[in-house]
Amino acid sequence: MPRQRVDKSERRLDVFPTFFKVAGKRVCVVGHGDEAAAKVRLLGETNAAVEVISKEIELALADAIVAVGGKHVAEEFRPALLNGAALVFSAREDEALDSAVVQAARIFGVPVNAVDKPHLCDFYTGALVNRAPIAVAITSTGVGPVLARHIRARIETLLPRSTGDLATLAESFRDAAVKVIPDGASRRRFWARFFSGGVATSVHAGNLDKARQEAQRLLNGPTGEPGFVWLVGAGPGAEDLLTLRAQRLLQEADVIVHDALVPAPVVAMGRRDAERISVGKRKGAHSVAQKDICQLLVDLGREGRKVVRLKAGDPMIFGRAAEEMDALREADLGFEVVPGVTAAFAAAASAQLPLTLRGVASTLVFATGHNAKSETLPEWAGLALKGSTVAVYMGRTVAAAVADKLIDAGMDRETPVAIIENAAHPEERQFAGTLSDLCMLQGRSDIDGPVLIVIGEAVGHAALEKAEPIVAMPLKQEFAA
Repeated sequence: MPRQRVDKSERRLDVFPTFFKVAGKRVCVVGHGDEAAAKVRLLGETNAAVEVISKEIELALADAIVAVGGKHVAEEFRPALLNGAALVFSAREDEALDSAVVQAARIFGVPVNAVDKPHLCDFYTGALVNRAPIAVAITSTGVGPVLARHIRARIETLLPRSTGDLATLAESFRDAAVKVIPDGASRRRFWARFFSGGVATSVHAGNLDKARQEAQRLLNGPTGEPGFVWLVGAGPGAEDLLTLRAQRLLQEADVIVHDALVPAPVVAMGRRDAERISVGKRKGAHSVAQKDICQLLVDLGREGRKVVRLKAGDPMIFGRAAEEMDALREADLGFEVVPGVTAAFAAAASAQLPLTLRGVASTLVFATGHNAKSETLPEWAGLALKGSTVAVYMGRTVAAAVADKLIDAGMDRETPVAIIENAAHPEERQFAGTLSDLCMLQGRSDIDGPVLIVIGEAVGHAALEKAEPIVAMPLKQEFAA
């Protein structure tokens, strides 16, 4: 059978995307209410001289005019007021009135947009992402502004606010790059390193002086780009709980060194061609020793690689980040810590559990079931007895010992306890009970995921009505008569 031909016009746009120069030029908005105010706020992202034409205006529009430094022309609309304008927006919220503005603008040869009336428009305004001097505009003539706003929200997350600062810095080096690096291919490599290496890292960290020094060093010589390591918190496992900075760095990394508890979909958010190295560690099954992980980070950094060390939760909370930072400092390698959502916060959010509560718990303790010498329940028992909320990490196998020691120390056996397994994951489970029930956790073979144990009176204020009991219900047995 002959192949079906695709009409090329189906893949062509009905509009040509372009940008108008409006700095210092008159842009007129004809209207009195909310639609006019929305256009004034949008124009306030530019250096246009905004004029609003309407005899009377609503309060929201008046506030918008003041906020953008615009001008209110308090007259009834007449065509002559559009003479000399660069652009016109009609937001009169009436078909006939907007048509009159459109006709007048065309007489004066001024491009015109009638808000929410595409059949009257000479041009469309897209959803705007402002990273001056960079701008991204998105519009859709098919499904309209809703999709455009959705796409804009996604782009907002991908472009840090500091992107404009990076573009401004690049502009200041453009002429020098042409003079110093006349070869086009070499210049492209320079800009690739500029936008994805130490220069960009320093700009996004807010250190513009260091960024300029890095850019000058790149320009001056052929020395290799130094490596850099980011210790990044992957959060509790949900992809949408990653920070925007973590998402950006995953896209920039040459190598992703990740723990076993970091879910595969989160690791997959990295750049497609990035090398992925698992250094997974679980209790009792350490696949890579910590000293070897530290050495790996140093070796990769010395090779000039950009490395994301991806850790479950937050790197600074039981993530052994201190040892890795010490190794990187000793090797004189640059690094940065990117915080993540720690398991206690994710568990508290899922269970609607206030970790601190006025009149009940004013102190929050993060603890583990073991100290460095593998001793159960070291020094935090006293804090728990004073009314603190205690979040116990990695405590499933020592839950009974923790409960016994707290009870022996004087804690009420009926103190509320919550257990969250796989916090913020689709397979999350919640369990509720008391301190005396905690001894049963170790024997629950059906609970084999990472657990977070929360102990304290604040647990009694959580939304745990649908939680399973910590003490498993016995199976019903039938006996012969």
